Amino acid sequence: MKIVDLRSDTVTRPTPAMRDAMMRAELGDDVFGDDPTVNALQERIAAMLGKEAALFVPSGTQGNLVATMSHCQRGDEIVIGQMAHHYRWEAGGAAVLASVQPQPIEHQADGTLSLADIAAAIKPDDSHFARTRLLALENTFGGKALPLTYMADATALARSRGLATHLDGARLFNAAVKLDVAARDIAQHFDSVSVCFSKGLGAPVGSALVGSRELIARAHRWRKMLGGGMRQAGVLAAAALHALDHHIARLADDHRLAQRLADGLQGVPGLSVEPPQTNMVFADVEGERGKGLIEHLKSRGVLATGLYRLRFVTHLDVDAAGIDHAIAAVRQHFVR
Repeated sequence: MKIVDLRSDTVTRPTPAMRDAMMRAELGDDVFGDDPTVNALQERIAAMLGKEAALFVPSGTQGNLVATMSHCQRGDEIVIGQMAHHYRWEAGGAAVLASVQPQPIEHQADGTLSLADIAAAIKPDDSHFARTRLLALENTFGGKALPLTYMADATALARSRGLATHLDGARLFNAAVKLDVAARDIAQHFDSVSVCFSKGLGAPVGSALVGSRELIARAHRWRKMLGGGMRQAGVLAAAALHALDHHIARLADDHRLAQRLADGLQGVPGLSVEPPQTNMVFADVEGERGKGLIEHLKSRGVLATGLYRLRFVTHLDVDAAGIDHAIAAVRQHFVR
């Protein structure tokens, strides 16, 4: 049975062309700064996002953490969304390892944080309070692409109050494709951006943090302290470079497949499907009707997650036939 794995876009395997690029990569020791492929990747992603410098890191979690540590000092505070990956799904690293206090606020239905809530969360300069230093947003958030006008307004508010800004752009290129803009048009509003190569872009490992040369120099030190310095990392950087060359435009295919899945699940009794914007389909299950659904799907060769909502994620290892099989498997569970 061919498995249709819709748990995440992190499950992709390198394509044959990507494996070939990895095999042919020129290598050095990146801790010494002399891996030519890592250096090429860092220069490339910084230029693509309109920033001075970049740092290759093992994961998006580490990218967000070193960004927080580079912007903030102990006792500072970060304003962030209640369901942001940077806050909820990264094991409390900002608080535990950076001694930075998160101040989470609720998301709006469209994934944004209201400007009024952001303003209200910024603490006055008083010894009773943590020092609010950073606003962190996420794009895409839950598969939703935050509009350019919103990002401009939110970051302008932050700057007017003396805050730095960081974007968790794990799926930045999905947002850019959806909004039909260059990725740098999103990144321009932020002091730092983390972007993941191992999600929609299909590389096996790695993320990058981009920003000013000064910020990236600080981040480089934090990366070393956190154990993120890798040696012949050009093997991995080559995969990321291949992804930047070949896997950005095709993200539109993933978005179309997500829409195909959502359309196919419309009208299923007891299942409410949220219209997708990019490569994620979320659904809410009525009452007890979802009991055993994940296990049923697995028995039919379809993998999905149901941690807080039913979620399906499309990616380059899934085709239309796989989506149609998933639709049939879901329908079978609800109509039997």
